[in-house]
Amino acid sequence: MASRQVSQSSESSSWNEEEDICNAQDEVAVQFLSYAFIDDSIARVLTNLIWKYQKQETITKADMLRTLGPDYDNEQTPVFKKLYETMCMNFGIEMREVDPTSHTYALLPILGLTYNGIYSANYQCLSKIDLLIVILTIIFVKGNCASEDDIKEYLRKRDMLAQNDHFVLKEPWKFITEKLVELGYLEYRQVANSDPARYEFLWGPRAHAETTKMKVLEHLAEVNRREPSTYPRLYADALGQEQEAAHASDTGQ
Repeated sequence: MASRQVSQSSESSSWNEEEDICNAQDEVAVQFLSYAFIDDSIARVLTNLIWKYQKQETITKADMLRTLGPDYDNEQTPVFKKLYETMCMNFGIEMREVDPTSHTYALLPILGLTYNGIYSANYQCLSKIDLLIVILTIIFVKGNCASEDDIKEYLRKRDMLAQNDHFVLKEPWKFITEKLVELGYLEYRQVANSDPARYEFLWGPRAHAETTKMKVLEHLAEVNRREPSTYPRLYADALGQEQEAAHASDTGQ
Protein backbone atom coordinates (compact mmCIF):
# COMPACT_ATOMS: atom_id res chain seq x y z
CA MET A 1 0.00 0.00 0.00
CA ALA A 2 2.80 2.42 0.97
CA SER A 3 4.60 1.67 -2.29
CA ARG A 4 1.43 2.41 -4.24
CA GLN A 5 0.94 5.72 -2.41
CA VAL A 6 4.53 6.75 -3.19
CA SER A 7 4.00 5.85 -6.84
CA GLN A 8 0.77 7.84 -7.02
CA SER A 9 2.46 10.80 -5.33
CA SER A 10 5.33 10.67 -7.81
CA GLU A 11 2.95 10.51 -10.76
CA SER A 12 0.92 13.44 -9.39
CA SER A 13 4.07 15.51 -8.89
CA SER A 14 5.26 14.75 -12.41
CA TRP A 15 1.85 15.65 -13.87
CA ASN A 16 1.66 18.93 -11.96
CA GLU A 17 5.16 19.82 -13.10
CA GLU A 18 4.28 19.16 -16.74
CA GLU A 19 1.07 21.18 -16.38
CA ASP A 20 3.08 24.04 -14.90
CA ILE A 21 5.44 24.12 -17.88
CA CYS A 22 2.57 24.04 -20.38
CA ASN A 23 0.82 26.88 -18.57
CA ALA A 24 4.01 28.93 -18.60
CA GLN A 25 4.45 28.42 -22.33
CA ASP A 26 0.86 29.48 -23.05
CA GLU A 27 1.25 32.62 -20.95
CA VAL A 28 4.33 33.79 -22.84
CA ALA A 29 2.13 35.06 -25.69
CA VAL A 30 0.45 37.52 -23.31
CA GLN A 31 3.49 39.80 -23.57
CA PHE A 32 2.66 40.84 -27.10
CA LEU A 33 -1.04 41.58 -26.59
CA SER A 34 -0.42 45.18 -25.57
CA TYR A 35 0.67 46.00 -29.12
CA ALA A 36 -2.95 45.86 -30.22
CA PHE A 37 -3.45 49.10 -28.28
CA ILE A 38 -0.30 51.01 -29.22
CA ASP A 39 -0.65 53.91 -31.61
CA ASP A 40 2.02 55.73 -33.59
CA SER A 41 2.62 58.46 -31.00
CA ILE A 42 3.26 55.98 -28.22
CA ALA A 43 5.41 53.89 -30.54
CA ARG A 44 7.61 56.93 -31.24
CA VAL A 45 8.15 57.42 -27.52
CA LEU A 46 8.94 53.73 -27.01
CA THR A 47 11.48 53.76 -29.83
CA ASN A 48 13.13 56.82 -28.30
CA LEU A 49 13.16 55.17 -24.87
CA ILE A 50 14.94 52.11 -26.29
CA TRP A 51 17.50 54.42 -27.92
CA LYS A 52 18.07 56.25 -24.62
CA TYR A 53 18.39 52.91 -22.83
CA GLN A 54 21.11 51.75 -25.18
CA LYS A 55 22.99 55.03 -24.79
CA GLN A 56 22.50 54.87 -21.00
CA GLU A 57 20.90 58.31 -21.03
CA THR A 58 18.05 59.66 -18.92
CA ILE A 59 14.85 61.14 -20.30
CA THR A 60 12.42 63.70 -18.90
CA LYS A 61 8.66 63.67 -18.81
CA ALA A 62 8.73 66.88 -20.87
CA ASP A 63 10.76 65.09 -23.58
CA MET A 64 8.17 62.34 -23.79
CA LEU A 65 5.25 64.78 -23.85
CA ARG A 66 6.84 66.68 -26.75
CA THR A 67 7.10 63.44 -28.70
CA LEU A 68 3.51 62.47 -27.87
CA GLY A 69 2.10 65.80 -29.00
CA PRO A 70 -0.86 67.87 -27.75
CA ASP A 71 -3.41 65.10 -28.24
CA TYR A 72 -2.24 63.53 -24.97
CA ASP A 73 -2.21 66.66 -22.79
CA ASN A 74 -5.35 65.52 -20.96
CA GLU A 75 -4.35 61.85 -20.76
CA GLN A 76 -0.91 62.06 -19.17
CA THR A 77 -1.54 59.68 -16.26
CA PRO A 78 -2.94 56.71 -18.25
CA VAL A 79 -0.40 57.23 -21.05
CA PHE A 80 2.59 57.22 -18.71
CA LYS A 81 1.21 54.14 -16.98
CA LYS A 82 1.00 52.42 -20.38
CA LEU A 83 4.56 53.47 -21.25
CA TYR A 84 5.89 52.22 -17.92
CA GLU A 85 4.10 48.87 -18.19
CA THR A 86 5.10 48.32 -21.82
CA MET A 87 8.77 49.09 -21.15
CA CYS A 88 8.71 46.68 -18.22
CA MET A 89 6.55 43.85 -19.56
CA ASN A 90 7.54 43.85 -23.23
CA PHE A 91 11.14 45.02 -23.14
CA GLY A 92 12.41 44.17 -19.65
CA ILE A 93 13.38 47.78 -18.91
CA GLU A 94 12.40 49.75 -15.80
CA MET A 95 11.56 53.45 -16.02
CA ARG A 96 12.67 54.81 -12.65
CA GLU A 97 12.16 58.43 -11.66
CA VAL A 98 15.51 59.72 -10.38
CA ASP A 99 14.64 63.42 -10.06
CA PRO A 100 11.08 64.21 -8.94
CA THR A 101 11.61 67.94 -9.48
CA SER A 102 12.43 67.70 -13.19
CA HIS A 103 10.60 64.37 -13.61
CA THR A 104 13.73 62.75 -15.01
CA TYR A 105 13.74 58.99 -15.58
CA ALA A 106 16.58 56.51 -15.75
CA LEU A 107 16.13 53.41 -17.91
CA LEU A 108 17.38 50.37 -16.03
CA PRO A 109 17.77 46.75 -17.18
CA ILE A 110 15.44 44.20 -15.64
CA LEU A 111 16.55 41.29 -17.81
CA GLY A 112 20.08 42.59 -18.46
CA LEU A 113 19.72 42.35 -22.24
CA THR A 114 21.43 45.18 -24.15
CA TYR A 115 19.70 44.70 -27.53
CA ASN A 116 22.80 46.04 -29.28
CA GLY A 117 22.52 45.28 -32.98
CA ILE A 118 18.73 45.06 -32.88
CA TYR A 119 17.78 48.72 -32.52
CA SER A 120 16.60 50.63 -35.56
CA ALA A 121 14.80 53.95 -35.96
CA ASN A 122 11.61 52.27 -37.19
CA TYR A 123 8.94 50.61 -35.07
CA GLN A 124 9.99 47.10 -36.06
CA CYS A 125 12.78 47.19 -33.48
CA LEU A 126 10.05 47.03 -30.83
CA SER A 127 8.71 43.80 -32.32
CA LYS A 128 12.22 42.39 -32.66
CA ILE A 129 13.09 43.03 -29.02
CA ASP A 130 9.81 41.58 -27.79
CA LEU A 131 10.32 38.55 -30.03
CA LEU A 132 13.81 37.95 -28.64
CA ILE A 133 12.52 37.99 -25.06
CA VAL A 134 9.68 35.60 -25.85
CA ILE A 135 11.94 33.14 -27.69
CA LEU A 136 14.48 33.09 -24.85
CA THR A 137 11.57 32.44 -22.49
CA ILE A 138 10.17 29.62 -24.62
CA ILE A 139 13.60 27.96 -24.78
CA PHE A 140 13.88 28.11 -20.99
CA VAL A 141 10.32 26.86 -20.47
CA LYS A 142 10.92 23.96 -22.86
CA GLY A 143 13.85 22.65 -20.83
CA ASN A 144 16.58 24.92 -22.26
CA CYS A 145 16.02 23.67 -25.80
CA ALA A 146 13.11 24.47 -28.13
CA SER A 147 12.26 22.75 -31.39
CA GLU A 148 11.53 24.57 -34.64
CA ASP A 149 7.89 23.56 -34.18
CA ASP A 150 7.79 25.25 -30.75
CA ILE A 151 8.96 28.55 -32.21
CA LYS A 152 6.80 28.31 -35.33
CA GLU A 153 3.74 27.63 -33.19
CA TYR A 154 4.38 30.83 -31.25
CA LEU A 155 4.79 32.77 -34.51
CA ARG A 156 1.43 31.45 -35.67
CA LYS A 157 -0.19 32.71 -32.46
CA ARG A 158 1.58 36.03 -32.88
CA ASP A 159 0.24 36.44 -36.43
CA MET A 160 -3.32 36.11 -35.13
CA LEU A 161 -2.95 39.16 -32.87
CA ALA A 162 -4.38 42.46 -34.06
CA GLN A 163 -1.21 44.42 -34.74
CA ASN A 164 -0.43 47.82 -36.18
CA ASP A 165 1.09 47.21 -39.63
CA HIS A 166 4.20 49.20 -38.66
CA PHE A 167 5.12 46.49 -36.15
CA VAL A 168 4.78 43.46 -38.40
CA LEU A 169 8.08 41.76 -39.24
CA LYS A 170 8.16 40.79 -42.90
CA GLU A 171 10.60 37.92 -42.42
CA PRO A 172 10.50 36.87 -38.75
CA TRP A 173 12.01 33.44 -39.43
CA LYS A 174 15.03 34.99 -41.14
CA PHE A 175 15.44 37.41 -38.23
CA ILE A 176 15.36 34.52 -35.76
CA THR A 177 17.56 32.01 -37.58
CA GLU A 178 20.07 34.49 -39.01
CA LYS A 179 20.19 37.82 -37.17
CA LEU A 180 19.70 36.55 -33.62
CA VAL A 181 22.18 33.74 -34.28
CA GLU A 182 24.69 36.20 -35.76
CA LEU A 183 24.33 38.44 -32.69
CA GLY A 184 24.94 35.46 -30.41
CA TYR A 185 21.55 35.55 -28.71
CA LEU A 186 20.51 32.18 -30.13
CA GLU A 187 22.14 28.91 -31.14
CA TYR A 188 20.40 27.14 -34.01
CA ARG A 189 21.57 23.58 -34.60
CA GLN A 190 20.58 20.27 -36.12
CA VAL A 191 19.25 17.69 -33.70
CA ALA A 192 21.84 14.94 -33.37
CA ASN A 193 21.19 11.88 -35.55
CA SER A 194 17.93 13.31 -36.93
CA ASP A 195 16.97 11.98 -40.36
CA PRO A 196 15.30 13.81 -41.95
CA ALA A 197 17.12 16.72 -40.36
CA ARG A 198 15.36 18.52 -37.53
CA TYR A 199 16.58 21.69 -35.87
CA GLU A 200 16.40 23.21 -32.42
CA PHE A 201 17.12 26.47 -30.61
CA LEU A 202 19.19 27.11 -27.49
CA TRP A 203 20.36 30.25 -25.74
CA GLY A 204 23.45 31.62 -27.44
CA PRO A 205 26.62 32.79 -25.65
CA ARG A 206 25.47 36.40 -25.56
CA ALA A 207 22.16 35.48 -23.92
CA HIS A 208 24.07 33.58 -21.23
CA ALA A 209 26.40 36.55 -20.75
CA GLU A 210 23.69 39.20 -20.49
CA THR A 211 20.87 37.50 -18.57
CA THR A 212 20.07 34.51 -16.38
CA LYS A 213 17.30 31.95 -16.13
CA MET A 214 16.16 33.52 -12.86
CA LYS A 215 15.80 36.96 -14.45
CA VAL A 216 13.79 35.47 -17.30
CA LEU A 217 11.61 33.51 -14.86
CA GLU A 218 11.04 36.56 -12.68
CA HIS A 219 10.03 38.53 -15.76
CA LEU A 220 7.64 35.79 -16.92
CA ALA A 221 6.11 35.66 -13.44
CA GLU A 222 5.75 39.45 -13.34
CA VAL A 223 4.03 39.52 -16.72
CA ASN A 224 1.51 36.94 -15.52
CA ARG A 225 1.17 38.34 -11.97
CA ARG A 226 2.55 35.24 -10.33
CA GLU A 227 5.41 34.38 -8.01
CA PRO A 228 8.44 32.65 -9.59
CA SER A 229 8.06 29.77 -7.14
CA THR A 230 4.65 28.93 -8.63
CA TYR A 231 6.62 27.50 -11.58
CA PRO A 232 8.31 24.73 -9.53
CA ARG A 233 10.39 23.06 -12.23
CA LEU A 234 11.50 26.33 -13.80
CA TYR A 235 12.28 27.80 -10.40
CA ALA A 236 14.41 24.80 -9.44
CA ASP A 237 16.30 25.02 -12.73
CA ALA A 238 16.89 28.77 -12.35
CA LEU A 239 17.92 28.42 -8.72
CA GLY A 240 20.36 25.67 -9.65
CA GLN A 241 22.02 27.99 -12.17
CA GLU A 242 22.28 30.74 -9.52
CA GLN A 243 23.92 28.34 -7.08
CA GLU A 244 26.37 27.08 -9.70
CA ALA A 245 27.34 30.65 -10.57
CA ALA A 246 27.85 31.51 -6.90
CA HIS A 247 30.00 28.41 -6.38
CA ALA A 248 32.10 29.21 -9.44
CA SER A 249 32.59 32.75 -8.16
CA ASP A 250 33.64 31.52 -4.72
CA THR A 251 36.18 29.12 -6.19
CA GLY A 252 37.50 31.68 -8.65
CA GLN A 253 36.52 29.68 -11.73
